[in-house]
Amino acid sequence: MKKFTLTLLIVFSFYGVNIVAQNPPKKDKGIFKEYTGGYYKNTILKSINEFNEKDKIVKSNKNFKLDFTGMDIPNSISSYKKSWYNKSLSQGNAGTCWCYSTTSFFESEIYRQTKQKIKLSEIYTVYWEYVEKARRFVIERGNSAFEQGSESNAVTRMWKKYGVIPYKDYTGLNPGQEFHSHEKMYEEMNSYLKSVKEKNAWNEQEVISTIKSIMNNYIGEPPTKITVNGKTMTPKQYLKDVLKLNPDDYVDVMSLKEKPYYEKVEYEVTDNWWHSKEYYNIPLDEWMNIVKKTIREGYTIAIGGDVSEAGFDRETHAAIVPNFDIPSDYINEDARQFRFSNKTTTDDHGMHLVGYLEKDGKDWYLIKDSSSGSRNGDVNGEKFGYYFFSEDYMKLKMVDFTIHKDMVKDILEKIK
Repeated sequence: MKKFTLTLLIVFSFYGVNIVAQNPPKKDKGIFKEYTGGYYKNTILKSINEFNEKDKIVKSNKNFKLDFTGMDIPNSISSYKKSWYNKSLSQGNAGTCWCYSTTSFFESEIYRQTKQKIKLSEIYTVYWEYVEKARRFVIERGNSAFEQGSESNAVTRMWKKYGVIPYKDYTGLNPGQEFHSHEKMYEEMNSYLKSVKEKNAWNEQEVISTIKSIMNNYIGEPPTKITVNGKTMTPKQYLKDVLKLNPDDYVDVMSLKEKPYYEKVEYEVTDNWWHSKEYYNIPLDEWMNIVKKTIREGYTIAIGGDVSEAGFDRETHAAIVPNFDIPSDYINEDARQFRFSNKTTTDDHGMHLVGYLEKDGKDWYLIKDSSSGSRNGDVNGEKFGYYFFSEDYMKLKMVDFTIHKDMVKDILEKIK
């Protein structure tokens, strides 16, 4: 019996090697693709230039990208199992993805819990976020980042302090303006804060007043009262009494080997400008299991990570990991940490994960996006404003997410 078994193993091994040799894994190919501006240049900048009555030029350049020719990409929204979400809205020419993605996430949460279909104002939150950035800049005597970006948990932080209002009550757009462009506003605020630091003029009240004045000129002053169903209320009352949303029900979860697992840690990136240490750090396998479980149970997720890869394509709207980068079987917490440590994985962009499908034994995720890249091609098609992330891309390149705490109860019990 032992001799017969050994013979079978030898035969199987011999033919198995031959089968693998005859059918090696298909090697992905890279090509140099020219970027010509797409929706950003041809629509957003065109609209902004006309509004500002000035000309801007986006230079074309070539980037090394994965050749998607012949690939079977599941990039039809209709094939995905989805939770409810508002349609994708462009953030224009402004670094506000963190707010657009997280606001979209909370709109889905409001619907999941109360069945209300509500569109909220992103720019209201952005306004108060800039105020708090300026305040910390003064408190830290200039030793605090003042950039356009931020993180998902900034949204709940601002809502707890200032509340939130419907989109119709404050868009931040001026008459005739189709897209946001915060470039000049940011430059003016940043220049002013630099002068404050140079002059050592740390008058908090005066600084905040000036920052507000600059924003009021560009995006208008947000209302302190709104009317909902005939009732006048504050933004904080609207959050509590109408939206019935509790910001404390949401947690931020990351997975990086550089920090201890099962502890609350700081996500050390520039956009975490207030140095929040409220991120639950867990092993990658558990992190991915939560993503899979959550989207299948009718919840959505606000995600953040890197979108600057060769396998991130703004024509097919797909994001995959080419095997010339790393084969699928080798994607683990070490590969993930390696890329974060050498800065090839960066904190680029915030998005909203709203659906999934299973293909060839792995997940694909439907990603709602506010950036201009997700609007290239198929202007009248269903891919407009969305991406399709492979499970491998999520596992390797997305770093953190915001989620309802009910989806991580067992994990929270392990946190020190």
